[in-house]
Amino acid sequence: RTALAAWAGTGPAAVTIALDNDRTIRRLNARHRDRNKPTNVLTFEYPGDYPGEHAGGPTGGDIMIALETVRREAQAAGRPIRHHLAHLVVHGILHLRGHDHHQAGEARRMEMAESRILGRLSVPNPWKYRAGIAGGGQ
Repeated sequence: RTALAAWAGTGPAAVTIALDNDRTIRRLNARHRDRNKPTNVLTFEYPGDYPGEHAGGPTGGDIMIALETVRREAQAAGRPIRHHLAHLVVHGILHLRGHDHHQAGEARRMEMAESRILGRLSVPNPWKYRAGIAGGGQ
């Protein structure tokens, strides 16, 4: 439901969401982002020649979530793990849709989109819980 809400209106796509451990996510983060530490979420967009690609829009990708990190972050922020997981699924899908957070303006637009989508799912605004926790991966 969370993934569908975040992808709504962008056309057909294939999206895989995988929950894994910190060790696996750390290795992926080191290999693809040169950061040898776990992160909460990583996204990998499918290449443009992925079967089923349609013109003018994203085709999808893989969202990898480090469940151990998510548990620690949710506990540290005092929020239910299901809310933090929903936030990271939305965060990953927004990356697949072309959003980013490297610049302040981009980050603010992405945060607003996350809050809006999560609000439709009755998940509280994640930025009210912010205690050093961000959608760390991409």
